Amino acid sequence: MVADRGEVLVRYAYLFTGDVPAAQDLLQDALVKVFARTRTGFEPDVLEAYVRRTIATLYIDWHRRRRRWADVQHLFLLEDTGQAHERGTTASLDLRAALAGLGRQERTAVVLRFFEDLTVPEVANVMGLAEGSVKRYLSNAMRRLEQRLGPVATQDDGEVVTTTTQRAGRRG
Repeated sequence: MVADRGEVLVRYAYLFTGDVPAAQDLLQDALVKVFARTRTGFEPDVLEAYVRRTIATLYIDWHRRRRRWADVQHLFLLEDTGQAHERGTTASLDLRAALAGLGRQERTAVVLRFFEDLTVPEVANVMGLAEGSVKRYLSNAMRRLEQRLGPVATQDDGEVVTTTTQRAGRRG
């Protein structure tokens, strides 16, 4: 069927996509889907109808996913301006430099607590320390981070937010 009707099916898929490589990909996906599920005994005419219907269904599904993504992609992307990117990069570099200035234990405690979102008992377990030691490391680290980054506050969810990262629209 592909040898005999492949050209026609690519042209059919092209009507949906408007692009030959995309049409070829769409046809390939449809063929895989149809032949992975079909049983023997189908007539070529019936099989081509299944492939055509699958091409249409796959294109519609792809279009719906793309439209849905367009509706929510702003929730995942930062501002697209160069200035926002520069601020985000600066804030990221500031945070990296501030973390590099911490001692090994303090940095480990901060990363586990605020970036891995572990509780103090979980951090203590991972580090093999008493909870009091972890609290001391976190307290010392927060004080040092505030000296370097400015006031540091934690949100209700425990996430660290600095004045620098708030201005950049990112959280650190």
